Amino acid sequence: MFIGHFGVGFGAKSVRPAISLGTLFLASQLLDLLWPTFLLLGLEEVTIQPGITEVTPLDFTHYPISHSLLVVLGWSLLAGVLYWIIRRKREGAIQDALIIGFCVLSHWLLDVIMHRPDLPLYPGDSPMVGLGLWNSLAGSVAVESILFITGVVLYVRSTTALDKVGSIGFWSLVGFLALIHLGNLFGPPPTNVMDIAWAGQLQWILVLWAYWVDKHRVPASGAIRLA
Repeated sequence: MFIGHFGVGFGAKSVRPAISLGTLFLASQLLDLLWPTFLLLGLEEVTIQPGITEVTPLDFTHYPISHSLLVVLGWSLLAGVLYWIIRRKREGAIQDALIIGFCVLSHWLLDVIMHRPDLPLYPGDSPMVGLGLWNSLAGSVAVESILFITGVVLYVRSTTALDKVGSIGFWSLVGFLALIHLGNLFGPPPTNVMDIAWAGQLQWILVLWAYWVDKHRVPASGAIRLA
């Protein structure tokens, strides 16, 4: 799953408007932001096997730090606590921190729907889970599209652009995410694992882009911006 995770970030903004979209992107995509770094460090492993599913050629052979349920619960708790520490003086900080933690956890929950049974419940000799929707290209596209479009609609309805950055910049971000997703689905498979790991680092640009755009939008009610 790719744009579905960003859809969660977009949608969460309508629930807790005080949280920057960049922070919500960071939370909802945190596991896949950590994973490329762990690949580069040799702490996790993936192999390229074209045809292993209809959607992705990647065989996730070992990623207990970024994607095992037990550790993901720890990442969720850590993200929520850190957010609360930073924003604890702001009204509603506890509720915001809970949303951040949920966004982190939502990544694993959505991955369970898409992945083959390759997601560990805990590091070590763990059972593997996954419902395998990646075995259906049509099903995968439908689920991700619904999540992404719903999130974008919720974001648009709950915020208003202040200027061209808030409008053109926002829609450019939406379009760019869609193009990346199409490239992932229909482009050639990656040639080696290190290319995957380095390309994964580029996702930080999307987080920064979201911070930039969100500073140029305000709650649709016209209330004073809180963050």
